[in-house]
Amino acid sequence: MSGIGLVINPRAGANRRDPSTGARLARQLGDRGVVAMPHSLEELAKAAEDFRRQKIDVLGIAGGDGTNYVTLTHFHEVYGSEPLPTVAFLRGGTMNTVANSLRLPGGQPEGLLDRLVRRYMATPRLPVVEQRTMNIEGKLGFLWGIGVIPAYLREYYDTGAPSPWTAAKTLARGIVSAAMNGAMIRRMTEPVRVEVELGDGERWPMQPYLCVGAGTIPDIGLGFQPYYLAGRRPGSFHIQGVTASPLGFVADLPRIHRAAPMKEGKAIDRLTHQAVVRSSTGKIAYMIDGDLLEHPGPEMTVRLGPVVRIATMNLRASRPRGAGHRRRRAR
Repeated sequence: MSGIGLVINPRAGANRRDPSTGARLARQLGDRGVVAMPHSLEELAKAAEDFRRQKIDVLGIAGGDGTNYVTLTHFHEVYGSEPLPTVAFLRGGTMNTVANSLRLPGGQPEGLLDRLVRRYMATPRLPVVEQRTMNIEGKLGFLWGIGVIPAYLREYYDTGAPSPWTAAKTLARGIVSAAMNGAMIRRMTEPVRVEVELGDGERWPMQPYLCVGAGTIPDIGLGFQPYYLAGRRPGSFHIQGVTASPLGFVADLPRIHRAAPMKEGKAIDRLTHQAVVRSSTGKIAYMIDGDLLEHPGPEMTVRLGPVVRIATMNLRASRPRGAGHRRRRAR
C-alpha cells in the first residue's frame, strides 16, 4: 500500500474558523500517509509532483468545492495521461455542492478522515463513484456558468459571511427583489449576450441569455437541480441556456428544485461533449464550482474532462442524484 496523500487548504472555511484544523488533520493521518498544506499554486503543483513520485493510492482533499477543483486541476496537469489516484472529498469548505450531489457522507474533515483511514487500512480497494469532469479552459470542474449564476454568487460572497444559511437568505432577497423590480435583481439578472456552438454543430443564436450553465452533476446548490440530464448519456454533460425573464425564471424555481425542465420557451437544454461560447463584449465572467473567474474572451470552450474516481467511504448502494454514475471498487 502506498498510502494516503492529504491536501489541506489553509484558507478553506474550516481552517479559517479554526486555524489549528490543518495541524490536527496532519497528526491524525500520522505515518499512514503524506500531508501537504500549500499556500500557493506553485506549492500545490510541487505537492502533486511529490505525491505522484510516492505513488499514493488516495488523494484526500480537505476543503470545499473551490479547493477540490483547483487541486484536481493541478494534479491532472502533473499526472497527464496517467490516471489520478482515488479522490476523497473531506469537505471543510464554505460550499460542498459536489459532495452533496454525489450523496457522499457529511460531517467534519476530522470525522471523514478517520472514516477514510479506517476503510483504507482494512482494504485499499475503496468503494468509489466514477464521475465525469468538465475541462473549462484547462480547469477541471463539475459546474460552470455565466450570467445570473456568477452574479448571484457575487451577491452571496459580498455578505462577508458565506454559509448555507446566508446562501438561502441571498436567494430569498433576490426573489423579493424580483417581485419589486428592485436594484438587487437588476444587478443579478443583467443578461449576457453570447452565442453557443455545441459539439454536434448546433448553434444557439447570438442573443441575450439570463444565464448559460453546464454540469456533469445535477445540483448547483440549495437543492436546485438545473442539470437534471447530467449522467444520462455517457460522454456528455448537460448545458442549459435560459432565455426567460427574471420573473419567469423565479416562477420556475420550484420546477428546478425538483429536477424538472423549465416551462417551454424559457430554456434550451441539451446533452453535449463540448460547447464553445462566444461573447459580444469580449471578457466573460464565469463560475466554476463556486469560484468566480474571468476569461479574456471573446471565446471560451467547455469540453468533457476525465473521469475521477471518488471514494464514497461506505458501502451504501444508493445512487447519487442523476442517472448514469457508476459505483465500483477502486483498483
